[in-house]
Parts: sequence; C-alpha cells; structure tokens
Amino acid sequence: MAKESGLGMSCAVDDSGGSARTISNDITNLDFETPRNTHDITGLDKSAMERLLLLADFSATLNGVFNDASNMSHDVFKTVPSSSVTRTITLVQSGQTLATECVVSNYALGRANSGEFTWSAPFSLQNGAVPTWS
Repeated sequence: MAKESGLGMSCAVDDSGGSARTISNDITNLDFETPRNTHDITGLDKSAMERLLLLADFSATLNGVFNDASNMSHDVFKTVPSSSVTRTITLVQSGQTLATECVVSNYALGRANSGEFTWSAPFSLQNGAVPTWS
C-alpha cells in the first residue's frame, strides 16, 4: 500500500434512534486517537523505564458546519443534551474502517463574528471493546 492523503474520508454517526447517518459533507475536520494506558514498572535496578501496556481507548472530536437538513449533522446531534444513547462512529479511509461505540458528551454550537455557524462534538469510547481497524 502506498502513502495517501486523507482525501475521500467518510464518517457516519448514529442518530439517537440508532440509524447510521453519513455526515461527511458537514464535517470540516476531525481528530481521533486510539491510545493505550501504560503502567510504570521500573525497578530500582534499572537505568531506563520499564512499562506494561494496559487498557485501550478511543476518543474523537468532530467539527463541522451547521446543517439542519433531514438526517444531517444537526439532526444527528440535536438530541445529545436530551438522550443518553450510545452512538456508533464509523470512520472509513481507503477501504479501512474503524467503528466504535461511543458516548457524545457535548454538542457545541458557535457563531463567529464573520458569520460562520459551526459545531463541535466530542466522542469517548463507551463499551469497553478495543478499537480495531478492519
């Protein structure tokens, strides 16, 4: 496989009813990570760190442009403050898929002084399943 850009990336997020909605067109940028916790097990006899890998995690922040059309970003996120449902976020890049069950803890909206109306939504792993690319 050759090196690639992020062009053509796709993102779908479940609405509060559990239906996946592809909202890629509304997303302007996103950050996601799949970190592992570590445990420092360095003994007194060592001159360098020793560590064990512990639990895996996932988090993401999606940022986008307000779109209140049916099944688009506002439709997906408008229930964040009123419903406590797990949502699947599915990222697809170059045939590689990362799907995780997450909680969305905020749906932040902002209007800049220049007129942009944007949103941001943070995701955190919910179900204890290791995030795995397929």
